[in-house]
Amino acid sequence: MTWQTETQHIAHNIRRRVLEHTIKSNGGYLSQACSSAETLAVLYTKVMNLNPSDAPMIPPPFTGVPSKTNPRYTGAAYNGAHTPEADRFFLSAVHYALPLYSTLIETGRMSPDGLAQFNQDGSTVEMIGAEHSPGLEVTGGSLGQTISQAGGIALARKLKNESGRAFVFMSDGEFQSGQTWEAIQALAFYKLDNVIIYVDVNGQQCDGKMTDVMNIEPLRARLESFGACVAQVDGHDLDALAASAVMAHDDQPLVILAYTDPAKGMPILNSRKPKLHYVRFKDEAEKKIFAEFLKNF
Repeated sequence: MTWQTETQHIAHNIRRRVLEHTIKSNGGYLSQACSSAETLAVLYTKVMNLNPSDAPMIPPPFTGVPSKTNPRYTGAAYNGAHTPEADRFFLSAVHYALPLYSTLIETGRMSPDGLAQFNQDGSTVEMIGAEHSPGLEVTGGSLGQTISQAGGIALARKLKNESGRAFVFMSDGEFQSGQTWEAIQALAFYKLDNVIIYVDVNGQQCDGKMTDVMNIEPLRARLESFGACVAQVDGHDLDALAASAVMAHDDQPLVILAYTDPAKGMPILNSRKPKLHYVRFKDEAEKKIFAEFLKNF
């Protein structure tokens, strides 16, 4: 089996798991799984250099905020130990948490049984991921904050002569936030070429099409003017997603714009466009239609 075949299978199963939970919960961030599945699958199978998971297969419950009596716990252990040569992963678009949990399951880093805790009181398997959630290392808070945190960690790693990189997964809507641009400017100023950012450019946000809310294009030209090296790819093309991570970008952060379809693999979602940010079924009849679609997915 080629890595492409394996990775495409993982991407398909990411979509399937999120669809199952959307039906079970009568709602979910389904379009985000459709648009990001290939990117997350490529990151975990081909691009990132991660150590084996150090975390329990079934995530532990939330033990409270970090304090002197409660040692700091993050979900980063699911991405392996922090060694100098290992990469670090940062999920900025924290509403993509369920697609990330599904990725961890499909790559053997988390048990499927862990999803039984999804969005339950006292669980770390949250719908909107936080620093204690599986696969996460920092709390994103408002969209746009994670890239700044990852930049600080990447700078520290540079100063310590560590070869590991900082990978950030973010959404295109975050470019409507000023902090994102301040962070890009800082990454370029400090020549942090150990930062690689994958952006899910699916053109959607909670209020509809981004071009109707606040247009961010031409995104590539704007990022380049801030000092970033930019690649623009089809976000469902496995080879392009992998190849872009190794392109030369000396002394510059690398931003990979992955243009995607928020209904990829699930044409049943097309009837809901342009509002796909959170899919909540209108009635039992619509839920049944999605359940029938799942049977043959």
